Amino acid sequence: MIRIGKISYWHVHADDYTKQALEHPSTELVAIWDEQSERGQAKAAQYGVPYFASLDEMLARDDIDAVIVDAPTNIHREVMVKAARAGKHIFTEKVIAPTNKEVEDILAAVREAGVKFAVSLPRLNDGSTLTIQRVIQEGSLGKLTMARVRLSHNGATKDWLPAHFYSKEQCGGGALIDLGCHPMYLVRLFLGMPESVSATFGYVTGKEVEDNAVAILRYPEGAIGIVEAGFVNSHSPFSIELHGTEGSLLFGFPDGKPVVRSNGGNSEWESLEIDQPIPGAFSQWVGHIVNGTEATENIATAVDLTRLMEASTRSAAEGRAVKLDELA
Repeated sequence: MIRIGKISYWHVHADDYTKQALEHPSTELVAIWDEQSERGQAKAAQYGVPYFASLDEMLARDDIDAVIVDAPTNIHREVMVKAARAGKHIFTEKVIAPTNKEVEDILAAVREAGVKFAVSLPRLNDGSTLTIQRVIQEGSLGKLTMARVRLSHNGATKDWLPAHFYSKEQCGGGALIDLGCHPMYLVRLFLGMPESVSATFGYVTGKEVEDNAVAILRYPEGAIGIVEAGFVNSHSPFSIELHGTEGSLLFGFPDGKPVVRSNGGNSEWESLEIDQPIPGAFSQWVGHIVNGTEATENIATAVDLTRLMEASTRSAAEGRAVKLDELA
């Protein structure tokens, strides 16, 4: 049994990952630390496990094998480097950290300690994503020329997100670095890594961070990726558009089934059955711990995600396109 210590309930999905730890047959929740002691004590009482006021004390325990990190993004480097050096396997909410330099520090500690590391990138494992990847690999779209992915909700206009999700210090940004992570890693999956990123941020509700965002990814052979995210839209479906030299694929407009049309196929749009999803990143992480394997693709995607987010944040702040090779 893999004994898990929970590092913070800051993130809105922290209870979801706790549930996964409780329900997985190979894991159990045994301890909680939180940077807010009152919240941590309440969660420890809720789940019937000890609360530790000191993270160092929790990580020093021999009866804890691994940690789940849902701490504020700005302390990810601190808590994950500590966890790795304590010999604990690490599963974390995205992003790994706000900057590429911090990510490199975390991964260096992970490699040195030999612990297993994985990042929650849930839409990579969805049946819809697997279906779209299959269509791309089959070649019916030809050479991809554009990928556009949008994810948005009304958390800011309806005021249901926690207030700390608007803290630039804690989050590193707003809608793009939160919801926009999912469109960003999907565009990266479909098109690969771009040479540069241009981003524009909007502030509809006057928060400290952006609540409306677009990032444009530019590729050397002419392809364009468009990432859209927002906290200010009530009925915007999660949507994917792929366009290529031979066809197009649409998903999420709004019935949730992918449709494709290509020069080599039918003259009308064809609806596709969605493939079965694969186990999520948490289950994959547990498998890597048990089997001694590495989450190579997951980590590579997560590293690229931070690089794309850092470039986007710099682009919006500096009002220019930022090349990926500019990052530290």
